[in-house]
Amino acid sequence: QVQLVESGGGLVQAGGSLRLSCAASGSAFSINGMGWYRQALGKQRELVATITSGGSTNYADSVKGRFTISRDNAKNTVYLQMNNVKPEDTGVYICNADVVIRRIGMNCWGQGTQVTVSS
Repeated sequence: QVQLVESGGGLVQAGGSLRLSCAASGSAFSINGMGWYRQALGKQRELVATITSGGSTNYADSVKGRFTISRDNAKNTVYLQMNNVKPEDTGVYICNADVVIRRIGMNCWGQGTQVTVSS
């Protein structure tokens, strides 16, 4: 069993910054890709950014140049640095990870952390 726990959400003014963290915990597991998704009220969940175990990154067009995803493999933690945030960035940010436990691969989701951007 692997748990993903997000932190760092909150209320921020447009143009401000926020840093999200997601820590994975459990036993006898390894992590491949990790990522952040978000879901605004009444909308579908959408990809924000992903990062491979080797550090290759991918971003949604809407956040390119403003958000940066990174990870600390020693801490099993992925981060999302959000700069120059906009009201449309408001939503629940959810961590995702592809993990391997005893040679079995599975996809895990966190509970999410709320980000609210005021105009």
